[in-house]
Amino acid sequence: MNTPSSPTSTWRPGLPGGDTLPSGPAGHPSPPSGDGNGPGMGPPTVTIGSYPDYRSAQRVVDYLADNRFPVEHTAIVGTDLTLVETVLGRLSTTRAGLLGAGTGAWFGLFIGLLFGIFTVGNWFAAVLAGLVIGAIWGAVFGAVAHAMTGGRRDFTSASSLRANQYAVIVDQQYAEQARQLLGQLHLQAPQRQGD
Repeated sequence: MNTPSSPTSTWRPGLPGGDTLPSGPAGHPSPPSGDGNGPGMGPPTVTIGSYPDYRSAQRVVDYLADNRFPVEHTAIVGTDLTLVETVLGRLSTTRAGLLGAGTGAWFGLFIGLLFGIFTVGNWFAAVLAGLVIGAIWGAVFGAVAHAMTGGRRDFTSASSLRANQYAVIVDQQYAEQARQLLGQLHLQAPQRQGD
């Protein structure tokens, strides 16, 4: 005979009174907090200024720190993010092999140094062997990996994220103090939001 031992054992989704979630291995689940869109973001904040580049926003926070403002209540937020991929050059199988050889040589040097520490004989030979073997294997793997792409990516590039605007935000309770300090800083006047 099965008798319910607790209210959570009668959980039935979609039925009246079935709103209670069953307990799991860690105990009873807690209801979601906040607006349901993720964890709470902490205390309310105020934007005290928006700047066109990161250097200006960094200068503002540095100025606040120099004037004994509690900067742990401050954040720099980049908005309107853009992914920029800068093409560095053409990539051939030979060049991919050379780049792989360089990477492999560094890894081989590391392994050679580790073996060299425990070598009783010629320490330099162990390090040199690791370097050469790493360079050879790196070249082989680099060339083969590029050849397997079938020419779909014959260039090297570097990616970076850039923001069009940088906002300096402060916890609401410190906003007025931050604005008073920034009034003494000779910088492009911050765009006040919400006024």
